[in-house]
Amino acid sequence: MSEEKTHDLHDFMRQLSDEMAAEYDRIQKRAVEDPGTAGDQGEENWAELLRGWLPRTYEVVTKGRIISQDGRTSPQVDVLVLKSIYPKKLLNKKLYLAAGVVAAFECKTTLTAADIEKTVENSTKIKDLYPARNGTPYKELHAPIVYGLLAHSHSWKRPNSTPKENIKQKLWESDHSHVSHPRLSLDLLCVADLATWTLFKAARHLFSPRCDSVYGTNGPVETAYIERTGQPGRFIPIGDLISSLSRRIAWEDPVLRDFVNYYWYAGIASSSSMLSFWI
Repeated sequence: MSEEKTHDLHDFMRQLSDEMAAEYDRIQKRAVEDPGTAGDQGEENWAELLRGWLPRTYEVVTKGRIISQDGRTSPQVDVLVLKSIYPKKLLNKKLYLAAGVVAAFECKTTLTAADIEKTVENSTKIKDLYPARNGTPYKELHAPIVYGLLAHSHSWKRPNSTPKENIKQKLWESDHSHVSHPRLSLDLLCVADLATWTLFKAARHLFSPRCDSVYGTNGPVETAYIERTGQPGRFIPIGDLISSLSRRIAWEDPVLRDFVNYYWYAGIASSSSMLSFWI
């Protein structure tokens, strides 16, 4: 029986995953004696990955804050993706104009529950810098920036630990504690050696009794974080990160849409395991 042929993109994703795992092992050797440098190295790993897989016209920078049109500023962000039209004179100022930021990420070498809650809380602060949009359901439910959490690995390594369940539960709790509108939610979470979670939003029936508790009777929207899964031996969390991030950006920047479709049909975008709806 002949071996199933896979797309070369799957091999590229496995290489990325192996490189990230090797970097994690290297960084961890010095993390105790110099946690600051370890964190910086981890951020640079993710910045390099994004530079390599997003359009060349985007600028990827580390360590900065976002400033709104009315002068409010965000907490410091580890990695930022800037639009191709971003003014060159301002690229190294470390205070980035909100209108020019495509995406922003918190980066952790070893993910903890506290990291998830803090990032969800920061998501509401960062997305609140952008005026609420009207006109279509998409615009009303999404801020024009993608915000996510990226980690090399996680802290739940003991026997019988349930890291996926722990992450799922903490996302659920944090969303309910901090998010007052769907546009403020965290967009994605990727743990390179475990899984990727992406935010799903859907408008439901106006009188659905399930939609009153958080988002109000005038905005019946259900949200969920979808744990991305796939065929054994083929699914790579980093591959789904690249595909999911590109898809989300493509809603704002149509130039990516051909590649989003290509990634989907080539199979680096996984199938999905739907979690319970959060309302």
